[in-house]
Amino acid sequence: MNNREKFYDHVAQTSDAPMGLEVDYAEGPYIYTTDGRQYVDFISGIAVSSLGHRHPKVVEAVKKQADQHLHVMVYGEFIQEPQSAYADLLTSQLPSSLDRVYFVNSGTEANEGALKLAKKHTGRHKFVAFNHGYHGDTHGSLSVTGRDVYQDPYKPLLPNVHFLDFNSFEALDTIDEQTAAVIMEPIQGEGGIIPAQKKWLKNVRQRCNEAGALLIFDEIQTGFYRTGSLFAFEQYDVVPDILCLAKAMGGGMPMGAFVSSSKIFESFMYNPPLNHVTTFGGHPVSCAAAHATLSELLSDDYGYKADQIESIARKELTADGISEVRGVGAMLGMELKNTELTRQVVEDCMDQGIILGWTLHSDTLVRLAPPLIIDLELLQDIFKKINGTIKKYCQQ
Repeated sequence: MNNREKFYDHVAQTSDAPMGLEVDYAEGPYIYTTDGRQYVDFISGIAVSSLGHRHPKVVEAVKKQADQHLHVMVYGEFIQEPQSAYADLLTSQLPSSLDRVYFVNSGTEANEGALKLAKKHTGRHKFVAFNHGYHGDTHGSLSVTGRDVYQDPYKPLLPNVHFLDFNSFEALDTIDEQTAAVIMEPIQGEGGIIPAQKKWLKNVRQRCNEAGALLIFDEIQTGFYRTGSLFAFEQYDVVPDILCLAKAMGGGMPMGAFVSSSKIFESFMYNPPLNHVTTFGGHPVSCAAAHATLSELLSDDYGYKADQIESIARKELTADGISEVRGVGAMLGMELKNTELTRQVVEDCMDQGIILGWTLHSDTLVRLAPPLIIDLELLQDIFKKINGTIKKYCQQ
């Protein structure tokens, strides 16, 4: 039985039509398959590989830590230098109210922890979330994901969750004295690459302050210079009470975190102790990789690179079949005029060695999230090829 047969026979599938590329190795912006083909990863492993695949500094950090120790104890009991060093570096880049980090393994786990922390700290049980928002597929995260098609097969979910329209000032009084937290993405990702309006987001923050509710920002996709600033909330002059991170955080290693204040995190220490724990959260190898990733991101102007990516995209993507290019920095969505055109373009680009993707919530939106290390000449060439492919199918 070859590797492909083993995959289809024994690896649990998430759809009836996986992309099916058989990966040999990956480096920089490229993925190489066992049949000798080269692909440009233009979605960065879904916003994970912002420094490209196998960045040398990340690989070096992984190897060094693997030579020292792997897992030694469940989260929070032993002092481990990779955790401490990374927490110190990460919080040094955040407002003073975000001074403590709880490490986990993934984005949905970060959101789960944030929801529990909000309930424990406030003593409340109501949550406010937004239509078309996406926060993950575990039960708590799914409960605050604003899309019925993903919720319906698993109901009943977490009770007392209220969904509002994104960027709408109406019904903000739903955020009241019974609300534990409002959870949201500053830029909705799977919902269509929809940025929050600055005035509206400030109103959400104000309403949370008035009601005593916590504000949770899910920056799992938007973090680590994906949108031009280290974190998207910096562009809005709005600071969350809890910040959720993952994806690009680990440089390709499984890593997530939720960040808050020391005062808010006190509620996890008592009544009872160890009331929120994780076995592998803050794995030393992942923390070492994350430290190397953030150090590299801070060493150069990757925010400017994200802005360049957006500028080139808007300049090159002009074909008649494009309804809109929206988003910020290197987190972009290209809306095409119909589903069939979208399918044709994504499949044709794959044949050309360009990996694109559709978002979960739209069959006409193409995700564009290239790695931040991509050469500008290659970037421009890829955008030209995408634009030319759209023109080709529009002329048929």
